[in-house]
Amino acid sequence: MLTIYLKQYNKIIRNAEPELLDNLGYDDILWIDLLSPTIKEQKAVEAFMEESLQTRQQVEEIESTSKYSENENSIISNTNFFVPHGDSFSVEPVSFILSNEGVLVSMRAAESRTFREAEKRLQMNYRGYSTGYHIFISLLEVRIDFDADLVEFVAKQVAALSKDINAEDSIDKTVIHRINMLQENTMVLRENIFDRQRILSNILRSERFPNDIYPRLQLMIKDVNSLINHADFSFQRLDYIQDSALGLINIEQNEIVKIFSVAAVIFLPATLIASIYGMNFQVMPELNWVWEVGGYTIPLGYIFAILLMVLFSGCTMLYFRYKKSSVTSLPVRFTSATPIGIV
Repeated sequence: MLTIYLKQYNKIIRNAEPELLDNLGYDDILWIDLLSPTIKEQKAVEAFMEESLQTRQQVEEIESTSKYSENENSIISNTNFFVPHGDSFSVEPVSFILSNEGVLVSMRAAESRTFREAEKRLQMNYRGYSTGYHIFISLLEVRIDFDADLVEFVAKQVAALSKDINAEDSIDKTVIHRINMLQENTMVLRENIFDRQRILSNILRSERFPNDIYPRLQLMIKDVNSLINHADFSFQRLDYIQDSALGLINIEQNEIVKIFSVAAVIFLPATLIASIYGMNFQVMPELNWVWEVGGYTIPLGYIFAILLMVLFSGCTMLYFRYKKSSVTSLPVRFTSATPIGIV
């Protein structure tokens, strides 16, 4: 879809007819917005601008010259905009071309709230957007505001996750997945904010922009630096939460191993006795221990082995209980060499 913003009758007129480009000049057009354009629309804009539009592969390249470059006829800038999807978001590349005459061309593949908000500002205060340079800066300002909202949104998710972990006694894999998702979102967000910082720095060094734009650039760079600090804090907090979650998992595993270890020690004497009487020796006196009562034969050796296993297991449990009580009842003594801070 092609949208042309015209400067006519002291106001901005929005039009979507590519044929207008054949009859208008640079002084008549302020902004050309391409949303998933057709080949015909791309050809019309390229013929009007006398400049080739960026392909998606060129827009997605990470080299500094691909993000911002200047030539004799225009300024080319490529950046990424976020598109929210519920609790997550995707990254969509956007390409900008600014001609020396002040005409802005933007090309994107997805609808964005940034462009809707910028268009609304343009319609409300058209006198403040005399050139495409001003619209380009306004788009970056709106994008930085939305980036701040995303940083705040991620920070709230991190705070909610921290509260959930503190309220739970056990950690499952869902919590680990949430931590990994937030870490990924924070890294992508931080990376794209850095991209915004690099573009603003290049613009600040350029001499082609109107003089009234540079004070706004200083404020925008300060905002971007603040967002980077907030994103770094969220990432560090996620590292702390991840360490806490792994610590809780280790404690749970240690408790399980402790239970099995205690059970193995308690039943070790019984296992030893059962192993001894399970040997297939020819002579085992306990096999002949019987008691004749009322015509019934009671195997005393079997009962003796069971009682012996119960007795030794009970003695082992009493021993551990005694050791535990004796350790907890020991008085705590502090010597003169004990540091005051530890006391």
